[in-house]
Amino acid sequence: MKRIIYADNAATTKLDDAAFEAMIPWLKEEYGNASQPYSFARNPKKALREARELIASDINASPEEIYFTSGGTESDNWAIKSIMSEANSKDALITSAIEHHAVLNACKAVSLMGCKINYLAPDNAGVIMPQDLEKAINYKTKLVSIMLSNNEIGTIEPIKELAKIAHDHNAIIHTDAVQAIGHIPIDVKELGVDMLSASAHKFNGPKGTGFLYIRKGVDIKPFNDGGSQENGLRAGTENIAGIVGMATALHENCRHMEENTKYITSLEKKFIELIGGLDYIRNGADPHVPGNINLSFKDADGEAILHRLDLKGICISTGSACDSVNTHISHVIRAIGVPDKYANGTVRISLGKHNSEEEIRDIALALISILGE
Repeated sequence: MKRIIYADNAATTKLDDAAFEAMIPWLKEEYGNASQPYSFARNPKKALREARELIASDINASPEEIYFTSGGTESDNWAIKSIMSEANSKDALITSAIEHHAVLNACKAVSLMGCKINYLAPDNAGVIMPQDLEKAINYKTKLVSIMLSNNEIGTIEPIKELAKIAHDHNAIIHTDAVQAIGHIPIDVKELGVDMLSASAHKFNGPKGTGFLYIRKGVDIKPFNDGGSQENGLRAGTENIAGIVGMATALHENCRHMEENTKYITSLEKKFIELIGGLDYIRNGADPHVPGNINLSFKDADGEAILHRLDLKGICISTGSACDSVNTHISHVIRAIGVPDKYANGTVRISLGKHNSEEEIRDIALALISILGE
């Protein structure tokens, strides 16, 4: 079998062994429906409760504030569309120009209902400045949705300061924390957010499972109509195996966060040293999510770099996408003002706890070989 070096952990992560083992009983022996009243449903019901409690403890929330979903996209859509569903033409939503498309497209959908959307521009490091929110927000603002960390460049946003501004103007604040949770410490009370989205497969949990934190007191409408699951707000039979796997993976990452961060940061530093002779711009800011390395190489083609690395068994991501006619630069790379000579040569290398020093060296040498031709 061809050796694969996986360096696209911001796209998805390897399932933790502990999470996999925790899921098995709920896929085989304990397959009961947690909503049923008979004894066979007791264990799934207990597992659901314990998973909710475990996740809540990892972000300093209350268990009843955790609502299980199918992932980050559903959580983002639920938060935005529910809050804005009863909005009128006088109500407004503020977001940023560098959000994930799960947020941007949800905002576009509510704009078709007549809601005004205000897109805040980041600075050149991808930071949404609190003073810009202060200038944009007013009594018409109903919701502010700003991601906790950017999926392309890893920049961590000043959510605590943004949340205070939102609350000072009686607005609700939601944060897409899909790229951050499990990788940096998160305390929802300290951040001051009203809603927070998460997706299990970004922190070594299973795909197709996520959650939305909804602070007590936030008036939010049901996302699915049907049964009474999730306190009547998200109908549908619960994915017990996925939820248990998600809770286990998050707890494992939170327990080992300090050592994971130290290790991944050392790999990141080593990689940057190895490619020091190449002509590139590093995009993003400090603080950033450990291991997220977004680079724009001068007079290069990011798509070509990706495919050349793929032929060598190395998986990364790119900051642009090509079709038969045009090359489309990522909306994030455009928003932070990367010069044209560099923008098209953008790639994202995202390292995780399973990467090794040998893999880092091989990625660096492959890049040097490709770009030095």
